[in-house]
Amino acid sequence: MRTLVDIPDDQLAELTTVAEREKVSRAALVREAIAGLLAARHAKSSDVIDAGFGLWGEGEDGLAYQERLRAEWSDRS
Repeated sequence: MRTLVDIPDDQLAELTTVAEREKVSRAALVREAIAGLLAARHAKSSDVIDAGFGLWGEGEDGLAYQERLRAEWSDRS
């Protein structure tokens, strides 16, 4: 897909320098940057899920915890 993106002159000049030094096109560098951004975002969201895994750890079963809390509601009447 082709798209139009406004890139500030200073960034475009630096992108051109990198492209010339690495002997690749600016478009290739932009595609690489987008792929890196998307991979980082995906990894970040996976880290959040992984960080929460097993929060209950050793101890009370989740269903037992839920039932205990709900039992408190009926005790208040």
